[in-house]
Amino acid sequence: MARQIRIGIDVGGTYTKAVAIDNETHDIIGKSQVKTTHDDPSGVAAGVVQTFNNVLREHNIAPEEVIFVAHSTTQATNALVEGDVANVGIVGVAGGGLEGLLAKRQVRLDDIDIAQGKKIKIANEFIQKNKGFNDEIIRNAIESLRDQGSQVIVASMAFGVDSSKEEEQIHQVADQMGLASTVASDITKLYGLTRRTRTAAINASILPKMLNTANSTESSVRSAGVNVPLMIMRGDGGVMEISEMKKRPVLTMLSGPAASIMGSLMYLRASNGVYFEVGGTTTNIGVIKNGRPAIDYSVVGGHSTYISSLDVRVTGCAGGSMVRIDKSGVKDVGPRSAHIAGLEYAVYTDPSEIEDPQLELFSPKPGDPEDYVAIRLKNGKRITITNSCAANVLGLVTPDLFSYGNAEAARKAMKPVAEYLNITVEELATQIMERAYDKISPIVLDLTEKYKVEKDQINLVGVGGGAASLIIYFANKMGVRYSIPENAEVISSIGVALAMVRDVVERIIPSPTEEDIRSIRKEALNKAVESGAMPDSVEVHIEIDSQTSKVTAIALGSTEAKTTDLLSECSLEEATAIAQRDLGDSVTGAVSLDAETRSFYVFSGVKGKQTPIRIVDKKGFVRVQRNNGQAVLCKQKEAESVIRRFQDDLASYNSDSILRPDYYLCVGGKLADIAGTSDINQLMMLANIELSQADPDDDVIVVGARNQL
Repeated sequence: MARQIRIGIDVGGTYTKAVAIDNETHDIIGKSQVKTTHDDPSGVAAGVVQTFNNVLREHNIAPEEVIFVAHSTTQATNALVEGDVANVGIVGVAGGGLEGLLAKRQVRLDDIDIAQGKKIKIANEFIQKNKGFNDEIIRNAIESLRDQGSQVIVASMAFGVDSSKEEEQIHQVADQMGLASTVASDITKLYGLTRRTRTAAINASILPKMLNTANSTESSVRSAGVNVPLMIMRGDGGVMEISEMKKRPVLTMLSGPAASIMGSLMYLRASNGVYFEVGGTTTNIGVIKNGRPAIDYSVVGGHSTYISSLDVRVTGCAGGSMVRIDKSGVKDVGPRSAHIAGLEYAVYTDPSEIEDPQLELFSPKPGDPEDYVAIRLKNGKRITITNSCAANVLGLVTPDLFSYGNAEAARKAMKPVAEYLNITVEELATQIMERAYDKISPIVLDLTEKYKVEKDQINLVGVGGGAASLIIYFANKMGVRYSIPENAEVISSIGVALAMVRDVVERIIPSPTEEDIRSIRKEALNKAVESGAMPDSVEVHIEIDSQTSKVTAIALGSTEAKTTDLLSECSLEEATAIAQRDLGDSVTGAVSLDAETRSFYVFSGVKGKQTPIRIVDKKGFVRVQRNNGQAVLCKQKEAESVIRRFQDDLASYNSDSILRPDYYLCVGGKLADIAGTSDINQLMMLANIELSQADPDDDVIVVGARNQL
């Protein structure tokens, strides 16, 4: 059989990197990288195409062998950060009376601040439906917006999530007039007219630029003879077809960090932990919990949106961050990096070059403090001191890691700085790492608190070329585990190559019925198929938030007709070792196997009066970590009675409240997470929808997890 090859391309701030992966074995066939083409007339698309062509040519890959091509992109984020956006015209629509009066105010937006004084320019027109709504009225409104300088149109109607007919009509008229447009209800199905309109306006502002890039990339890939769909990484960790990206480019925000997380999940089997993507200038930090990245709504320029993306914190402290000093010691590390200053790292400089090193304090960019460290060499060259230098001097970076350099070169360059501060080189290196730790540890603690990650469950997962320059020191100081996967420097490209199609539908549905749930499930499945997934591969996860009445359907699917098992199955012995390691030393004695099906193991241990529980799938992923729970293997027809028993047995009581347990159902090859509702009728409705995929006499596992008051 011919090889089947997946190609993933990650667009980073400095480099655009491609990897080719064998679809069956997961072996990396080849890698290629070029400098990211920010200044090319085609923008970053030029670098995407260059690396794609290079990886085919350099590794003898025939176009017909390629079954999947996807890339991440920084373009949406960069466009907003840099203010490289189009002027947006909003056509608001509502009925008459009080509804129309309120809607007119809610749909009317001021200019949107996005970053450092840069704005999205907004113009507004409003159509009152009961006074006439036809193509001519729409055309007049759009003409008025165009006269005001609008380059792209947003159609937003009160209650448009219930019926988008009028929004679609505006889109069609705008298309006839040669203007790109965004339909607000295409972006989100949630109520909240102002927030929905704002999200659509942000999407529209980057639409023209992203369309040009998408068309350029697609035509270049096609000209190379590759005819499979071109996929784009979303900010929430999935991919979508380029045709969908042309409608919703805003979903690609933070797709670079998303690519790294997905690579870590697949390549490292990272199930739980705090994730670090360490570059030269910035570090992205997020959480992986129960095999899934933490996702939240993005905030753009201080404005809440309905854009779901990774909950990532970005800090200007990374592998190449430069050191700032005064006579008292190291005062800061970053945010300026060696890359921005145009200097080489001391640790990657030939030691023979480092003769008569002299300390210089300087300002990397106009307006920066004049206390950044540079080292001038006898030959006139200037280099600098970074986190990577300090980590190598302290012996934290081993030769197998990408951040490994020449510690002796770093020591020679750091000596004049240490003498200036009247300390040893090792003390200087420790101070550098301490300043980095001071900046990043509060972010880690904040995320672990937000997502309720217990300390004994924290595993620092380091990816990106600079990973070893930070997380080894941090893990040692925090007393937690860490992991740096093989090929960490190209893990983002691996994540893009292995990503699944993902789409999300959200609705506000008070007291949802089973029919409501089935309807939203079907809608999510259809959207995933529209985004490029094969129908038979799609799984849909339903979440109900009882407090807000929000129902969320998350669909995941593969682009292939048959989903390939990308990892070999682990044995019971291997799975037990994984569970034992994950439970840690806090449990008493060996772990026990509580239940097993053809796809899952459930293990438990003893920790005082609690029974910590782990669900491990047969690929070796720890899918669920809970501090106190029970598991029962039963037939499908018996599962409802087990759940009803757990409702009382695993409830937490105090004088004025009852907290019911969460549930996990292992049904066939699927793990269903049922949480967010204490209503027994809603609970059983969700459970029965999941259980209906099995026959009455099939084995299923019911796991109940106690929630603490």
